Order: sequence, then structure tokens, then C-alpha cells
Amino acid sequence: MTRHSLGRAPAEHPLTYPGRPATEPVLLNGRTLTPLTPVPHKRLGDWTVTADDEPTLDTLLKSLRTPTTAHRHPVIAVGSNASPAQLHHKLARRGLPTATPMVPVRVRGIGVGCSGHIGRNGYVAAAPYAEPDAELALVISWLDTEQLGAVDATESNYRRVLLPGARFPMTMPSGEALGGAYLYVSLHGVLTDTADGRPLPGGGDQRVLLTRLLTSSPALRDLLGPGPESWVERARADEAVRREGRRIFRRHGWVLTGGGFPAPEETSATPRTYDELSPPHDDTPYPPVT
Repeated sequence: MTRHSLGRAPAEHPLTYPGRPATEPVLLNGRTLTPLTPVPHKRLGDWTVTADDEPTLDTLLKSLRTPTTAHRHPVIAVGSNASPAQLHHKLARRGLPTATPMVPVRVRGIGVGCSGHIGRNGYVAAAPYAEPDAELALVISWLDTEQLGAVDATESNYRRVLLPGARFPMTMPSGEALGGAYLYVSLHGVLTDTADGRPLPGGGDQRVLLTRLLTSSPALRDLLGPGPESWVERARADEAVRREGRRIFRRHGWVLTGGGFPAPEETSATPRTYDELSPPHDDTPYPPVT
């Protein structure tokens, strides 16, 4: 059946970060989520639309006068972009159509940590890192070109890279292996667990994360304490506070930087579409891993 509750957008309610993710394949359209039924060994556009008069996703997208899946760009979310409420917020506030397929996909080679900065909305956002042994269910959104530009504009602390499916295997619920997808990688590295130097797990309860950081640092408590509510209030209000928080992360030696992901495409490059990225081939000319 069609659901109508998206939950709250973390951009407006920071302590709800990362928001409620899409846990099943859906089409976001306005404030409505329409479930999609994967068809084994069929492309996304041929999946069945549940509780709708249109037989397939592509025919529904055509009826909405919006690009079909072949002309959209798959983008992996590790944080709030997996939340339909957050994606709706980012697109609607720019006056763009919100129709977007969102699908949980099995992805190998990516871990989810915490970015080494404080975002403009006051929270510490998730950020990916290369982890060859990891396999996670991550939401991929199929954005049209205008939508991709709007989301890019909200990710100023990240760089968008193209992950090749041959190196980062991505398996759809239908069994399809994707040829590649885009991913936002933090410009500030990821925070480490001070006990063992491993990346601090990201994407969890924001209150727990901020409390942990405040407990670990007198400097952060002086700047942003005593608790998560004061952290968010002060960080949202003052860019200088956010910058100082980032400097404290680095002074403590908490920030892990490194490669493992492809280099970003040239800013003039035309983003590749779902059709251009699938199926994966070993000889596809993807950017080198750095």
C-alpha cells in the first residue's frame, strides 16, 4: 500500500539525524511513498508499482512527466540522503519535482563513519570510508540531472565520486549487478575511535554520538556543551563555532584521512546515467583509485 508519512527531516530537526531511511524499494513523490516490487533479473524501470494503475516504474515516471530510470543517476547514501524526508526537503525547497526511486542495495567495500567536521545544521554527519571486507545495505537514489545538481549544492563538505561496480560490487534486490554509482566522500576525513584508531561508527543515534564526543573532550564541552541540545543550538548559529569544532577534532588526532575511493570527476564532466553505468565491465574506463 502507499504510505504518506515521511517522518522528520534532519535538516529541520538535527537531533533526529540521520532520519528514517527507506527500508524497502519505494518511489518518493511529494510526501508520498509508493512501494516498488523488484522483478527478478529485470532493470529498475521494469519493476512493478504497488497500489498504482501504472504497471511499471518507468510508465509511472512517464505519466508524471519526469525522466525515466535510464536517464537518472544512481547515488549511494550513507547518511541522511537515505531518508525520504531529508531528500524531499532538499528538493522541494529548491522548487524541484521530488519523484525519486529509492532502493536499499547490497554494497561491498564501503564502511560508514562520521565526517571530521560539524555541518551547518549542527550535527556530525555520516561519511563513507573504504573497507574492503564490509558489506552493507545502503540506499541508492536515482536522481535526475536537476535533482543531482540540487543535492550536490547541499554537499559542500563532500566530493562526489563514481564507484565502479567491478571494484565495489552493488547488488539490487532483483539480483541485478550495478555497473556503478555515485558516492559523496567527506573532504574532512572521518573521525576515529580513540581506543583503537579505527573509524568511529556513523549513521547512528546523533544524541549518543554527540554525548560521546563531549565526554571525550573538555575543549568540546567548553565550546558546545553541556549536552547535545546545546551543541546543535550553538553550532547552527555560528560558522566560527563549527570551524573551531573541526579544529578541535584535528588537535585531538581524531581525524583519519586516506584514499581508497576513485578521484572525483572533472566538474565539467557530464554525470553518467543508469543506462551508461550498467552492466559492469572490467574494461570500463573508470577514474583511478587514489
